[in-house]
Amino acid sequence: MTHALPGYVCPEDETRADVRTAPWCCPVCGGPWDLDFTPDPASPLAPDAGPPSLWRYGGALPLPGAFSVTMSEGRTPLVPLGERIHAKLDFLMPTLSFKDRGAVMLAELARRLGPERVVADSSGNAGTAIAAYCARAGLTCEVFVPEGTSAKKTDQMRAHGAAVRVVPGGREAAALAARAEADLPGVFYASHVFNPYFLHGTKTYVYEVWEELGGRLPDALVLPVGNGTLLLGAALAVRELARRGVRPPQLIAVQAEAVAPLASAFASGAQDAAPVPELPTLAEGIAIPAPPRARQILAAVRASGGTFLTVPEPALRAAQRDLARRGLFVEPTAAACWAAVGPLSPADPLKGRTAVVPLCGAGAKAGLPE
Repeated sequence: MTHALPGYVCPEDETRADVRTAPWCCPVCGGPWDLDFTPDPASPLAPDAGPPSLWRYGGALPLPGAFSVTMSEGRTPLVPLGERIHAKLDFLMPTLSFKDRGAVMLAELARRLGPERVVADSSGNAGTAIAAYCARAGLTCEVFVPEGTSAKKTDQMRAHGAAVRVVPGGREAAALAARAEADLPGVFYASHVFNPYFLHGTKTYVYEVWEELGGRLPDALVLPVGNGTLLLGAALAVRELARRGVRPPQLIAVQAEAVAPLASAFASGAQDAAPVPELPTLAEGIAIPAPPRARQILAAVRASGGTFLTVPEPALRAAQRDLARRGLFVEPTAAACWAAVGPLSPADPLKGRTAVVPLCGAGAKAGLPE
């Protein structure tokens, strides 16, 4: 029921808006929205009593009432990668990436709002997930992708019935093209960056880790960061679980060395990230030269006592191959965290601490680099 939907609030200037009538970004500063929603820590969490999907955490999610959009996403395995590190296999989600966690939330929200069409922009995985869940919800979908996007990913979007618009240039060019469409009447902009409902979907990653580890979290959550949708979702869940007495972990953010605006800003002590050149990298999913939520990402990592790590291209290749030899074939972006903290890293950044790394995109989407 749309009248009960939590509203948007701007984290920069506290502008507020009704989800049913709001523009896709804050009309004052042009930045992304947050959500005026905090789960009640006194309400019981009983995931075992819920459905076999991320909706099992309904008490912690901002969409009230009955839901209809699902493909039994979530509940991905947590497997050991040694004595101290576990990997969460989010590449086993229905569209083969963690983006399903946020996409199901946006599709359910769009279904309730009833737009004429849904528009998204993506370098691949988010667009694929949104296309699939829009198909599930019976929504018309259009995805803007940068030229050079993997044909395997664009083929998957088209297979789900989405119209794919290839935009000359890089990731930022695709985003600008989608945002131009987002201003038109009857359009719902299913932005995994600007719409905070997506982050409340990705936070279920941490709720599942908490459940799988028997009601606790590891010392560190190691997370790949481009636009920061997984890390910011993780930060939401960590704060929410801390209100329930769960000890919060450090957030260790990982970027590709080739495109690392957030790591540079963190190292310099800056509160925001300056744009960097959009250089080629195997980790295309985190190659974001100007993240719109940079201030929030940097603040979340600092608040956790965490840090940023960067990985060079050879390390991405080596980590992807090492994981494949362990039976886990993921795309290079998904191998970034293993490159940063696994046995092939030049130091031991974990320093004996326990950690969970996400393997968040299937290798079948990208193949094995030379």
